[in-house]
Amino acid sequence: MSQDDLHRSCVDCAVTRCDNHTSNRPHPAFCVSQGLTEDQRQASLDQYLTDAEDRKLAQVAAGIESDGYRKWPRVKETILFAKRMGYHKIGIATCVALIRESRILAKMLRANGFEVYGVACKAGEIFKDALDIPPDHQGPGPVACNPVLQAQLLNEAGTDMNIVMGLCVGHDSLFYKHAQAVTTTLVVKDRVLVHNPVMALYTADGYYADLMKPIEE
Repeated sequence: MSQDDLHRSCVDCAVTRCDNHTSNRPHPAFCVSQGLTEDQRQASLDQYLTDAEDRKLAQVAAGIESDGYRKWPRVKETILFAKRMGYHKIGIATCVALIRESRILAKMLRANGFEVYGVACKAGEIFKDALDIPPDHQGPGPVACNPVLQAQLLNEAGTDMNIVMGLCVGHDSLFYKHAQAVTTTLVVKDRVLVHNPVMALYTADGYYADLMKPIEE
């Protein structure tokens, strides 16, 4: 393996069959899968075999993928995933800009027998000054989003699973860091692309070609 290959990984590879038995294309020299040691493979398998929750999550996720493949929208997958996991109380961590969508989601969840508890990002009303955010970064308003409080309140509510609805970049990271329950994302915020961030990737050879170059601050 060359020195250059040592810095490459799955994102530099176009082979989507990661095992030798089903792939009809040769794997590159830097193939992550082919480079794994038996101990590394076994360690990941052992995690599923020794942790009952991880094993059930993997089993239920596989069932959802199999049953709903190219048939169910993600919201239906999410509802059925929660049902099959045996969850009862669902938390919603929502951006205030998606409160309407979160209210619709709550109605769907309640129609399916779930208890729902949602917390909006502006709950608690802390100000950006208190977080030492400089004045030139206080737009579009002085009230800060508070994903730590969202996580704390959902933890206190004892949610079995949380659903993230459009939290900002970084705010979602804080929520994931502090939430105790299993968390999935239903909506990823993109104010420019109508919450469809992958469109910037699809148009990277055209409208968003500038993103293929270093971005100046």
